[in-house]
Amino acid sequence: MALEQFRNIVAGRKVEAKDGGWFPTANPFDGKDWAELPRCGPADAEAAVEAAHAAFIAGDWPALTATKRGKLLRKLAELIERDAEKLAALEVRDNGKLYAEMLGQVRYIPEWFHYFGGLADKIEGGVLPTDKPQMFSYTKREPLGVVVAITPWNSPLMLLCWKLAPALAAGCTIVIKPSEFTSASTLAFAELFAEAGFPAGVVNTITGFGGEVGPTLVEHPKVAKIAFTGGDATGAHIYQQAARHIKHVTLELGGKSPNIIFEDANLEDAARGAISGIFAASGQTCIAGSRVLVQRSVYDEVVEKIVAIARTAKLGDPMDEATQVGPITTTQQRDKVLSYIDVANADGARCVLGGKRPDDASLADGWFVEPTIFADVSNDMRIAQEEVFGPVLSIIPFESDEDAIRIANDTIYGLAAGVWTSSIARAITMSDRLRAGTVWVNTYRAVSFMAPFGGYKKSGIGRESGQHAIDEYLQTKCVWINLADGVPNPFVLR
Repeated sequence: MALEQFRNIVAGRKVEAKDGGWFPTANPFDGKDWAELPRCGPADAEAAVEAAHAAFIAGDWPALTATKRGKLLRKLAELIERDAEKLAALEVRDNGKLYAEMLGQVRYIPEWFHYFGGLADKIEGGVLPTDKPQMFSYTKREPLGVVVAITPWNSPLMLLCWKLAPALAAGCTIVIKPSEFTSASTLAFAELFAEAGFPAGVVNTITGFGGEVGPTLVEHPKVAKIAFTGGDATGAHIYQQAARHIKHVTLELGGKSPNIIFEDANLEDAARGAISGIFAASGQTCIAGSRVLVQRSVYDEVVEKIVAIARTAKLGDPMDEATQVGPITTTQQRDKVLSYIDVANADGARCVLGGKRPDDASLADGWFVEPTIFADVSNDMRIAQEEVFGPVLSIIPFESDEDAIRIANDTIYGLAAGVWTSSIARAITMSDRLRAGTVWVNTYRAVSFMAPFGGYKKSGIGRESGQHAIDEYLQTKCVWINLADGVPNPFVLR
């Protein structure tokens, strides 16, 4: 049976790789290849950047008013709403996450385009009061230029749109490089831009492997900015490459987020919040609350509650509404998760649930790992310090508020954190002292197009979503106009 084929969009046309190469993509639930994508190389990446640059400097896109740009974004939002079920189903086939989760995400994505569509014609400069007589000075906010958006495999469309919406609202043009593991939904999504009325070349896609197309995209002299979501090691490499060419970057990287449960919390809610923080999306999320810190006085009780809930989790077909935990997206990631479980056992952590591939024969072909919980974890163990990116939870005891802060902040990451308490004073104090870009109190894993998202420390640079995200794609120009006749001494600074 022939595999379904997807093609890239470059300069408004559907294209294959210039050398005719293809590579397969597999369904994590059954391990079978179901589609194939163009295996692009440097020449393809060059063509995509050139198309984006041409669209940025001339033609219909730069001639559009900001108001018309906003209308295009809102039209795109309507098309995403129309095709949400189709796009979500493609994501499930590609990354194995629950259909309920993916459909919820895709149905929420239009809000980013409505929001930033509304901001497009509210990008303002200002008149400057200067100390120079007979001089008029003002500022303009202008788009950076060509943006390369490099996206991961866990939530391809949502994390792409966090970049696309503000970049397009600002007036930039885009080259999208999706993960080689989950490119299909991005290519289907990219077809909507022409239907929405975007000029050719404004949004382009390149599929393939990072080592084969990445250097061209990141180092190309006509690329102004790299917006990347992924692992911190890859992010650091991209940062180094971009720095050599003085490019702007936004990096949303890894996390080892603490989810802190105090003795005065509603323990039932806190236990459910711990489950949501790690086993939703099979732990394959940068904001995963993979370290649950529990106050010693309620430690045993909370561990028991978390294990009891996790034990009931139903593994299965991610398209089935009854399924709660789906497969790992790639075989490489599954093997990495299993290796971390071995490391945790060797380091002396106590495995109280899971710890292996499921025994269910109906899941044998899929890339599953059981929901796994380690208790009595010390924060210096590798399982507590390194990002596993899978359904593996470390539970760590703490004594006091000071102890909780010390443990929570003792990591190279700072993407997110959770606090469970009935004390408003403690909630505010902990939120102030936690070194994380997002802090949730008595909830976990909530995001919004209105709220800035990004990390401290090695969790990244810059922010996505919220009003200020559009600033990541703009630069400021200052204009001086001489209102006087004549030019004074030309050999001295005005």
